[in-house]
Amino acid sequence: MSTTTPASPLLDIRDLNVKLPQGAEREFAVEDVSYTLGRKEILCVVGESGSGKSITARAIMGLLPAPHVKVAKGTIEFNGEDLTRVRESRLRQIRGGEISMIFQEPMTALNPVMTIGNQIDEVIRFHTKTKKRHRYERAIELINSVHLPDPVHIIKAYPHELSGGQRQRAMIAMALAMEPKILIADEPTTALDVTTQAQILKLIKDLQKDHDTGVLFITHDFGVVADIAHRVAVMQNGKIVEIGTTEQVLNNPQHPYTQALMRAVPSLTPPVKRAISDKLELRVNKLTKTFKSGGSWFGLGAGSRVVHAADDVNITLHQGETLGIVGESGSGKSTLARCIVRLINADAGEIIYQNVDLRPLNRAEMRPYRSKIQMVFQDPFASLNPRSKVGRIIADGPRILGATKADADKRAREMLELVGLDERAFDRFPHEFSGGQRQRIGIARALALDPEILVADEPVSALDVSIQAQILQLLADIRERLQLSMIFITHDLRVAAQVCDRIAVMRQGKIVESEHTSTLFSNATHPYTIELLNAVPGRSLHPTKAIPQ
Repeated sequence: MSTTTPASPLLDIRDLNVKLPQGAEREFAVEDVSYTLGRKEILCVVGESGSGKSITARAIMGLLPAPHVKVAKGTIEFNGEDLTRVRESRLRQIRGGEISMIFQEPMTALNPVMTIGNQIDEVIRFHTKTKKRHRYERAIELINSVHLPDPVHIIKAYPHELSGGQRQRAMIAMALAMEPKILIADEPTTALDVTTQAQILKLIKDLQKDHDTGVLFITHDFGVVADIAHRVAVMQNGKIVEIGTTEQVLNNPQHPYTQALMRAVPSLTPPVKRAISDKLELRVNKLTKTFKSGGSWFGLGAGSRVVHAADDVNITLHQGETLGIVGESGSGKSTLARCIVRLINADAGEIIYQNVDLRPLNRAEMRPYRSKIQMVFQDPFASLNPRSKVGRIIADGPRILGATKADADKRAREMLELVGLDERAFDRFPHEFSGGQRQRIGIARALALDPEILVADEPVSALDVSIQAQILQLLADIRERLQLSMIFITHDLRVAAQVCDRIAVMRQGKIVESEHTSTLFSNATHPYTIELLNAVPGRSLHPTKAIPQ
């Protein structure tokens, strides 16, 4: 029987300490943390990677990687029960039934060999004795409630058959299956484009109101905080350094760390337009790339699908210019980038560099141009060889192009210095670095070949705001120092506003609008561009006005 009164909080965390294993960077992942969560309240916990946000959430769910990481002190009271002291069997009842969690990456949290319907059914079957037909009806109802199209099809689909936004909605449907009292959302919108992000945030707010749910929302995006939170708790190095209402924390931050985080949020107001050279570096004419899937062995047939990832795309890039390519997931941004660097072959069109069309060149003919157009990938951990030391990763490119080992190693050390990494990084492996440091390594590898064009595919999308600001400043410095031209792909319009000289907006494989950044942000004309701008979280957020410089 519940001992909670209407005025008491759903969740009451007191003096929580979570101990890390011996030899870790610090003794406690979470230290003396206290906060409450009320009914119908959305509490946002913000901070950089390693601040203890997710560890606190996992402690609430009883999902700490014991015995190495464990609660050393403190209480987590839910409905009169201290979750640090209940048995594992009781925790299993609470998990998914009374407290549910939406994880940051649905593709790793969802079972890849089970259909979405079976995964929702498993939650209901574990917590109730409902008959199969009623469980199926409940699953359809849940899929409808998160606004997924064609529930009968979705219920039979596997996770890999859905887009990122659809997988996140499916996970939300699972989390809400038992109408939990508390919903923990751990960075649920980090890798989503702005329109999908806006839909997910609205969905969480609507569901929270409908079910009287308390929401613990973990994020590093202050735009999201401005749109969704009632209160905000700021964490640094395992401790809460500031807590208050959203208005208090965003408009009058008191702690230096909070102020630093706020200063790192990119503004939606573009800087003064830079003077750009008239010299044309790259010209893409009528570029086309089509993907086909399904059908029969002998061509297109029943169930076949044709996707025009790039559909008669025309762009130009001038010397020293940064051209932004923005749009939703699936708009064709990354396909266009991969065609330009010839990681995939376009079906038709021209890629003109130094008066040469690169598109029809074979591998041998393309080799002299490879070094001149280099790419920085979205996920540096996936794109760096985990078995190679950093020095070799950076030096491999020059060595392949004929440099001696001594010269290639020297170039690698110079590049590490250029991107702000210690020379000791040369002999370390990628897993020994943070996400921001790995992205610097990826940039160093691209620059080692002395390129004239850098293609950056979502290089800061998964980074904390302060690390993101450092990487963006690094790219700006390198652009000025080396007179690089850049194609910068992003779904974050705040980043695009600060980085790009011009922006091309892509939708369904087509460029629907292309303008100077300041003109686009002040006077967009295409309905899709206007929709993207309106979907940016925290549009009214102007943090630097309230922060001492």
